Amino acid sequence: MSSLLLTCLLLLVAALSLALFRLRAQAERREEQRARAEHDRQRALDFMHLMAEALGEGLSRQELHQRIVHASILCTGALSACIFERTQENTMRGVAIEGLFPPHRPLPDHVKGKLTTRAKFIEQVLRSEEFPVGEGIVGRVAETGRGELIEDATLDPRIVRHGDPNLVVRSVIAVPMRFRERFFGVLVVANPVDNRLFTETECTLMQSLAEQAALALHNAETLNLQIERKQLDLDLSIASGIQQMLLPSHSTVFPGLDLDARYAPAQRVGGDLFDVIVLSPTRLGVAVADVSGKGIAASLYMAVCRTNLRQIAPRHISPAQTLVDLNRTMGADIRGDLYVTVLYAVIDVQLSQVTFARAGHELPLFARRDPATGNYLTHLVRSEGMPVGLVPDELFASAIEDRVEAFDVGDTLVLYTDGVTEAPNEEEKEFSSARLADVVRARHTRSAREINDGVLESVRRFSGDVPQRDDLTLVTVKRA
Repeated sequence: MSSLLLTCLLLLVAALSLALFRLRAQAERREEQRARAEHDRQRALDFMHLMAEALGEGLSRQELHQRIVHASILCTGALSACIFERTQENTMRGVAIEGLFPPHRPLPDHVKGKLTTRAKFIEQVLRSEEFPVGEGIVGRVAETGRGELIEDATLDPRIVRHGDPNLVVRSVIAVPMRFRERFFGVLVVANPVDNRLFTETECTLMQSLAEQAALALHNAETLNLQIERKQLDLDLSIASGIQQMLLPSHSTVFPGLDLDARYAPAQRVGGDLFDVIVLSPTRLGVAVADVSGKGIAASLYMAVCRTNLRQIAPRHISPAQTLVDLNRTMGADIRGDLYVTVLYAVIDVQLSQVTFARAGHELPLFARRDPATGNYLTHLVRSEGMPVGLVPDELFASAIEDRVEAFDVGDTLVLYTDGVTEAPNEEEKEFSSARLADVVRARHTRSAREINDGVLESVRRFSGDVPQRDDLTLVTVKRA
């Protein structure tokens, strides 16, 4: 019995020892897993920190790409890393490389001898190499949007075998960089240090790092857009201020005339122009013009047009000759896709007449009392002419003409751009010159300012909630 009891006790001790060993091993494994998880968490935090620092430095896209591959190497212990982007031709191309990252395709024989330059040469190869989406590991990740781990790349037939031992791929992880629906490329790391192989845990870590990299690229784009918008807002504010300085700041006071002008660009700056030029104590020049476009480019051309017109107008009696000279001067400054329509009128209060020339612009509206009936009538006056900067000088000069109209006390002249007559409503109908004439006729006893108030209010009511699409200029001159 004592021998049997001793044997049982020995077996019990052995079982307890084995159980304690297993518990100790499990505890060590749990500690090792905890330590590894903590290490991976720290690596992810380090990567996020590096990305935040990169954003804070205001790096360019290329610099940020380079920072991402560098951080990937630091956080995974890889010997090399590369970012591949998708081109417009739906091919993949390396855009950032660190370390001796193996090229996607075999190296041609004629370049193998250049490998003495190592890293720089490999980088040049990768940047010049393009391959279709779907080809190889990188192409497959780009196509499917799923990351891939190749633990032992020496056994995978998809991996290119390079003759140079420094370019042998032992283990590789390729993961997509995505933020929401935006694809930023494929991030790849190759060959961990100490000749070991990448693990599933490291692949999961890389997927997390790729998500952080994509977020950093997205935030960098957003930040750059905000900076560009602020700069654009500043540029537009400056351009708008300059344009307002170029326009007459208040209604010109001229004996015998009641004049009011309004200008409303569709954007911060516009391509419309109006100007009032005192030519003599009895003669006043009034111009309204419209560049074929909107925005900063149109406003710059309009500024050039106004400067030239102000220099040219005092030299000529004839409005047509003034515009011929303007076309000759502006022809060298205007691109083929830009031109300027102009109506230039000279009002002579001593002769009680208006002489105007029309370079492809909207027809002037005259309103006067009919001596036979006593009714107040409005009519559009036609004349020939082509836009400034659209045709050669000889053709422009042969097409344009002066037109003379009486302008007695009580008569009204309305000049405008198509932003008035072509203002649309919700049914896509235009305000039209007929409605403009109706408003002017209904307010013929009012001042120039009140007539313009009535026109603009009618346009607003007609358009309803439809936003302004074109620059709007309205100049009304009434013979007092």
